[in-house]
Amino acid sequence: MTALVISVALALFFTFTNGFHDAANAIAVSVATRALTPTIALVIAAVGNLVGSFFGAKVAATVGGGIISLPSGNAVMLVVAAALVGAVAWNLITWRFGLPSSSSHALIGGMVGAALPAGMAVLWGGVIDKVVIPMVASPIVGFAVGYVVMLTMMWALRRVPPTRARRGFRVAQWGSATAMAFGHGMQDAAKTMGIMVLALNVAGLHSGQEIPLWVYLTCAGVMSLGTLAGGSRIMKTLGSKVVALDPPQGFAAELTGSAVLYGAAMGLGAPISTTHVISAAIMGVGSTRRLSAVNWKIAVNMVKAWVYTFPGAGLIATLAWLIGSIFV
Repeated sequence: MTALVISVALALFFTFTNGFHDAANAIAVSVATRALTPTIALVIAAVGNLVGSFFGAKVAATVGGGIISLPSGNAVMLVVAAALVGAVAWNLITWRFGLPSSSSHALIGGMVGAALPAGMAVLWGGVIDKVVIPMVASPIVGFAVGYVVMLTMMWALRRVPPTRARRGFRVAQWGSATAMAFGHGMQDAAKTMGIMVLALNVAGLHSGQEIPLWVYLTCAGVMSLGTLAGGSRIMKTLGSKVVALDPPQGFAAELTGSAVLYGAAMGLGAPISTTHVISAAIMGVGSTRRLSAVNWKIAVNMVKAWVYTFPGAGLIATLAWLIGSIFV
């Protein structure tokens, strides 16, 4: 029981770090375009995370049963705990440097990194189909769709005075920011729910992939608290350093990001990164102005953080497992 309590506590701490680490994903654009104040944006993000979590069952099932195959016992709890240590540590490292990396891939990298030294089976088919392919495809889709959506909007609004367009889309961003927050909850809160269900199954206190109501409420509530704690470092990077957006461009980026998140969660149950999607959408939208409008140096640093996330979190998880195995 002690092992279960530790695993659940680590899962909730990861959820909290996810909340403040990824808060910028849903709200940075709206804050940067001054459509929303930071306080209102954080509240919208927290509520969206809470509501969206109830629609993430497919993603939770993928994380809980599609990445590694676990028997039961305290040894397995050590794998779960080490995976969460790896994910939390990577979140804190990237947050410290203001890099919008993926909490999703940190968690999954941690799971693989902890399972391998423990001699437990990694479901590589699931990792490739549900993680690696979506990890590569989602930012490409986000960039391309963002570019096309913005071009379409520019053509449709070609006769609308710019001041009027900016004013209208500043209001519209209330809706698009809410949609992004909902998609973030659908994806990121669901991942922790999958881990908690996995831990409960291993402990023999639950059976199957159905998520208990208290798990929904606890994960979503803790993530909302983390979101309210803010994420100013990453918000600054994502909201203004990559490319300066106006309200129409901000709306296009958020519309694109939320559409990709919904499609992945509801259609495929794929745990994609909200960070990857919205960042790529911002770049795609900004590129319609001119390629030089995007700060490609910052973009390259972000991509490096994405590439390093899976092995980085996995290595930390491996070290955590090795240290923990001494005492178990």
